[in-house]
Amino acid sequence: MTFATFLKTTALSVLLVTGAAPGIADSNRISIRQYGDALALGAAQSGRWNRLTVRQRGFANTAIATQDGYRNRTVVTQGGRGNGVVTTQSGRCNILGVAQAGRGNSADVDQSGRCNALAVIQAGRGNSASTVQRGTGNVAVIVQD
Repeated sequence: MTFATFLKTTALSVLLVTGAAPGIADSNRISIRQYGDALALGAAQSGRWNRLTVRQRGFANTAIATQDGYRNRTVVTQGGRGNGVVTTQSGRCNILGVAQAGRGNSADVDQSGRCNALAVIQAGRGNSASTVQRGTGNVAVIVQD
């Protein structure tokens, strides 16, 4: 089992537990907002031109997101303490953005393919970011303040 297959299986398991279903077509839009503590969500999309927007505010929240395909966009914003993001994209010309405000937040970002871009912006104390990119023509930006 490859790492990407493992992540897809994990994301699908989370989706089934939370009652959500993955998008497996083109031009899908998922927008999720959660406010509170110890919340979790999972989302998965395959295809082209999909959009995934996640907004969480609170303490100890978790977001897991996976996209496979072409020209997909993922944006995750979190405000609060001890929040975590795990995002994976594979394919071409995808864009992934994570913004976290607060302290003790973590972002784990993985992209594979070509012509991809990612940005992680973290404001506050004790935050951590881990990014991996594989392929050609990719761009990564990490800002911690």
